Amino acid sequence: MRKPNRFSFFFSFQNEINEVPFFDIQLPYELALKIFQYLGKAELGRCAQVSRTWKVLAEDEVLWYRLCQQEGYLLDKSISDHSCWKFALKDCRAKERTLRTNWKNRIGAVSQLQYELGKILCDVHSRDGVVIAGYTSGEVRLWDTRTWDYTAPILEPVHGPGDAGPQPHVSFVRINSSLAVAAYEDGTISVWSLMIGREPIHRYQHNQRIQALALGSEGATVATASGFEVKVESPDDRGFWQTTETFEIQKLVNFLNLVPDVLGSPVAVAAAEDIVYLLKGEDPGKILHSVYGQPVTCLDVSAHEAAFGVKGFGWLLNEPNQVFLYNLETSQCLKKLGNSMGDFTCVNLQDSPPNMLVTGNKDRRVRVYDLRRSESLCSLYAHRLGVSAVQMDDWKIVSGGEEGLVCVWDQRMGTKLWEMHARHPVRYIWFNSHSLITANIPDEKTPRGASIMDDDLTAHRKHRGIIYAYEFSVDQLAVESVLPICRSSYDEVTGYNYNIGLAVPYDNI
Repeated sequence: MRKPNRFSFFFSFQNEINEVPFFDIQLPYELALKIFQYLGKAELGRCAQVSRTWKVLAEDEVLWYRLCQQEGYLLDKSISDHSCWKFALKDCRAKERTLRTNWKNRIGAVSQLQYELGKILCDVHSRDGVVIAGYTSGEVRLWDTRTWDYTAPILEPVHGPGDAGPQPHVSFVRINSSLAVAAYEDGTISVWSLMIGREPIHRYQHNQRIQALALGSEGATVATASGFEVKVESPDDRGFWQTTETFEIQKLVNFLNLVPDVLGSPVAVAAAEDIVYLLKGEDPGKILHSVYGQPVTCLDVSAHEAAFGVKGFGWLLNEPNQVFLYNLETSQCLKKLGNSMGDFTCVNLQDSPPNMLVTGNKDRRVRVYDLRRSESLCSLYAHRLGVSAVQMDDWKIVSGGEEGLVCVWDQRMGTKLWEMHARHPVRYIWFNSHSLITANIPDEKTPRGASIMDDDLTAHRKHRGIIYAYEFSVDQLAVESVLPICRSSYDEVTGYNYNIGLAVPYDNI
């Protein structure tokens, strides 16, 4: 006679549980599960040691699926996607610890997003690992670092009948999950769909140079500032693009942001010298902040608040440089942060943890503020020539400086973990849990003594700027730690970036 399997006995026992003993009473399984949902991981582990019945209850998939969702893991998964959510949560936490260790010790793969020689980098932006870059040649390129496919496609502009000759330089580029936008020096704006192809789906023109470009974090809304006009464009219900709003501004706009997660007509925040406007369709000229002679030096916007740096009159008049925080719904000033001699050059509110704000200053310091308090939590002496870009999460800070240095900091310890240097100022930083994108963009787009049309393009290597992509994920390290030159195929006949013509192409390793 065959002996019964103890595992089949256990699972049959689990399926037959109708009532769970709670000391001197018996509760239905569903009610006991309702009680256990208020317990954490440690409490569930202790309860699993009480009895066999409690072990079955404490390891119920519904409980561990909910815990996994509460901690922010596998948010796009349903409960049927994993057979054991307890081990799924354990695996996610182990990967997070490994990622943090890789970040701290700079363990990972780093690659340069290469472009043909002689073209100078003008602007860079990214969204979820997809990077867009504009160049002095007028070309706009995309890279998807999530697949490490560096055959960058060109987003082609619309050429008119009189557009023969060199294309104007790219002034600004922006990207979100569905659209890519580029603004050119001649006032042209091109909009591409990431789903359709390389041809623009929309194009419009300003009469003057564009000072600022903004793209909604989601959806299809583009805002541009040119001269004393701010124009907002978006498609209608049938997909035809149109001008949604046009605002007249008293001064030239320096910074422009679209407020994320706004239902209905789009809302923009524009900083024009010493005035900050809240641009709504029903209230087109609303002034959020204005102090004569105190210009705005940086701006960032979240769903409900706007933060911007203001240059004060100086210590003689007891007006130091500060960061103002405004509520966009009430238009009231919530906080005045900082008391610095230097100008605030960058502020990051949207990407920071809740109730947190990080700023960079010309006085070479990175400051982290808790919005529930007035003083800074920490002040880091970061860069010799001033801070140009900064971002933080719950444990680290990444900052970039005018001297070209990228620094990664441990926020709680206030210590520098590592740094990397390139020639030009760091104008863009973006990171998530496993990757980091940085861009060193030259200030000089037409370097003296060098012509972009020269045949010998090796002279322009030091002028063109560079984009770095770091990957710290354990899933990528095994393959991507191999240098890009060793991953070349027989199609490539150029080595490195130094105009070396190869007689024999590289092997595909």
